[in-house]
Amino acid sequence: MSKKTEEKVKHPVTVYAPPYFGGREIGTVLASEPSRAIGRVIRTDLYQLTGDPSKHYLLIYFKIVNVEDSSASTIFYGHEYGREFLRSLVRRGSTKIDGIFDVTTKDGFHLRLTITAFAVSRIRWGKEKAIRHIMKEIVTKTGESLTLEQFSQEMVLGKSASDIFNSAKKIALLRHVGVVKSKVLKIPEWVYSRQRMEELTQGT
Repeated sequence: MSKKTEEKVKHPVTVYAPPYFGGREIGTVLASEPSRAIGRVIRTDLYQLTGDPSKHYLLIYFKIVNVEDSSASTIFYGHEYGREFLRSLVRRGSTKIDGIFDVTTKDGFHLRLTITAFAVSRIRWGKEKAIRHIMKEIVTKTGESLTLEQFSQEMVLGKSASDIFNSAKKIALLRHVGVVKSKVLKIPEWVYSRQRMEELTQGT
């Protein structure tokens, strides 16, 4: 086989969700060398991870941070509501309250969150502002006290939204609250350093 042909050969790499999302196989990527799969982002949905068909609307992104042989391990990299589902939540005659917040977790991950609340009816600007303040206070404090592993589960499985709903309902009647989107903006160096140390240790 010529060198040029060898360069074109693609190796399949099986990608797994992180243990805190079940550790299931979520797909396969092709790479000229298995290590070149590091950094790629894989999308799946919560239905595939949990087996609950009612969760198909929630898309989750995982980033490959390590490859061993032909198996890739990942970390949570973000999530979002499907467009159709988000559109179905909109109702005439009600107020939609959006908030975008930057959060840093206990273990040093920087994320940007988009949170949306839907009121039962139209509400005044002052109440919107108060609800937005509650959103920021809850996710900022929660993020500071939790690791990415813990915080991502709370966002995706609905606890963060539930905490906001229970506090904000004292201000206005709400129909739905959700962390509709998140994205990891910065991964701390220790993630890759730890993976590199494991590789060196295995090679000795």
